[in-house]
Amino acid sequence: MGKQEDFVLRSLEERDVRFVRLWFTDVLGFLKSVAVAPAELEGAFAEGIGFDGSAIEGFARVYESDMLAKPDPSTFQILPWRGEGPSTARMFCDIEMPDGSPSYADPRHVLKRTLGKAADRGFTFYTHPEIEFYLFKDAPEAGGEPVPVDRSGYFDHTAQSKGADFRREAITMLESMGISVEFSHHEAGPGQQEIDLRYADALTTADNIMTFRTVIREVALGQGIWATFMPKPFTTHPGSGMHTHVSLFEGDQNAFYEPGAQYQLSRTGRQFIAGVLSHAREISVVTNQWVNSYKRMMFGGEAPSYICWGHNNRSAMVRVPMYKPNKGQSTRVELRTIDAACNPYLAFAAVLAAGMKGIEEGYELPREAEDDVWSLTERERTSLGIEPLPKNLNEAIAIAESSELLAETLGEQVFDFFLRNKRAEWDEYRGQVSAFERDRMLPVI
Repeated sequence: MGKQEDFVLRSLEERDVRFVRLWFTDVLGFLKSVAVAPAELEGAFAEGIGFDGSAIEGFARVYESDMLAKPDPSTFQILPWRGEGPSTARMFCDIEMPDGSPSYADPRHVLKRTLGKAADRGFTFYTHPEIEFYLFKDAPEAGGEPVPVDRSGYFDHTAQSKGADFRREAITMLESMGISVEFSHHEAGPGQQEIDLRYADALTTADNIMTFRTVIREVALGQGIWATFMPKPFTTHPGSGMHTHVSLFEGDQNAFYEPGAQYQLSRTGRQFIAGVLSHAREISVVTNQWVNSYKRMMFGGEAPSYICWGHNNRSAMVRVPMYKPNKGQSTRVELRTIDAACNPYLAFAAVLAAGMKGIEEGYELPREAEDDVWSLTERERTSLGIEPLPKNLNEAIAIAESSELLAETLGEQVFDFFLRNKRAEWDEYRGQVSAFERDRMLPVI
């Protein structure tokens, strides 16, 4: 048994841990958990914990259902919201087949496999997410409009603010779990918050996002309020995104940085952006995986609808932030499509695969969008070669179904299940009669 496993087993005794929650994520990005007693953990490290994979979304068919959850000791943390007394800890798991081979249905493995391909070319992939979400006074009722906890706006400082109290407690809890927070503030919508996680390698960040969503919900429930990462909960207020800053490193050197180049952006960085832009329509179904995701991207503002890049241009899909002198290592690009309701393992894998394709094939970066893309006419956008992103989930599915890049990145099993599930979601949504239709038609027809 390795040093990390030994450290975990010692910590169980020293911290009086009575339960260990083993976490993993299904194909749609929902967190799964099984609790084991500390006495079982040594066996779990050696052999894994068996479970019925056919009961988990997208994991297995009934005739091949036996699977193993193998805890990753490097992810061991005490859960701070479990209160005083005996502690509860958690670890993320890798999912394996009974013969010890990785499960191709495990989203964490999809990302590890993609990171492995980048590592073979000498690259490490780092991500830094800015996560937006709404806080409501109560759990939303079916059919009712939720009530935000405040009426504040972007960067507002409000006396005795529910949002500020919430952010303080949430950040304290995240920091106690080893998740570093860089910034936090009130966002533009009423009750809307943003918390930015410090950059880390993509696998750590994806684990941190899954933990973040759990912490935010736990803190909200503890304060008698409700948190949601739904991309667009209100028609008239901004949606919630997860703008993600990404960079590639070769050893200790930022591969996106080249002194003296335009925006200090290297050829590698330009090819990476070109890859993301070129494959943006194909990977949209993963970065924006819900029917509701496309409502956030319809009306401009902070959410992109068109495939383009720009320097410090917040209407562009990909933004190259302002260069800071003497901070070449921080050169990065910001992807503004992703929302916080995605499966972060699959989303990061798809973005990395698209960017790496641009590097491997030597894609040329198109012309920069210097204008507010939303203020241009359709003809102007066409003349500039600016294509639209998918307008709805149905369009995103149709494009993804013929994507070799996405099929190769996700693997056959995840690709087939994910698109089947999204198609079912779209069909169910299509059949729903909405309040919009009733309000328009019942009074007059």
